[in-house]
Amino acid sequence: MIDLHCHILPGIDDGADSFEEAVAMVRFAGEQGCTAMVATPHQRHPRWWNGDRQSLTELRNRLQEEIGESPTLLPGGEIRVDSEWLSEAESWPGGGFLPIADTQYLLIEFSRSGTGPEPEHIVHELVVGGWRPILAHPELLPWLAGDLPRLENLVHLGARLQITAMSLTGEFGRRPRESARRLIETSLAHFIASDCHGIERRPPGLLRAYDHVADRWSPEVATLLTTTNPTRVVNNQPIP
Repeated sequence: MIDLHCHILPGIDDGADSFEEAVAMVRFAGEQGCTAMVATPHQRHPRWWNGDRQSLTELRNRLQEEIGESPTLLPGGEIRVDSEWLSEAESWPGGGFLPIADTQYLLIEFSRSGTGPEPEHIVHELVVGGWRPILAHPELLPWLAGDLPRLENLVHLGARLQITAMSLTGEFGRRPRESARRLIETSLAHFIASDCHGIERRPPGLLRAYDHVADRWSPEVATLLTTTNPTRVVNNQPIP
């Protein structure tokens, strides 16, 4: 399995507090069957800008050296979107914001409050610019989670949707769980990721979510969302 959304780089956002915790998180994910993890620190967030690509790369490399060859740690970022962001995106790939695994895929995050630019505009402009946007955890956004027609339209425009493992397994409550299930049932979900933030609080690993999906739907669906589609992302291939 490949985990596309992980806050494993220590001390730079609300993820791993220490290098030791980061090591424990990665090793636990490996024990849970993850062969690769994309380190996605918050970027452009009001509290965590994280625009220094070189520092993020050095921190990820240090973590990789400590844990060994597996799981493979890949670059990325969870990029907060606002009205000024598209103009900054024009400076890529030389800018500070990180696509997933140096591909055309971007993990983007909208505000929980729903303020800011219309997601349709953002997705359209990114696709026109040659990017492949992935919307982080739409089932956790109150203004978007229950709006299946809008989510379907965003997918039609070119977005792909990442749901969070703990949403599916119920730790975030009934509403995120039901929303995540609907996204799978309507074939609007493309990935399951852990969005891990600590070894105990929002822990890493995809095995429980995989088992849940395999039991409720099928092993084929579970494999599609945790392995097949994430592999397409890191290989910069389109998602059907």
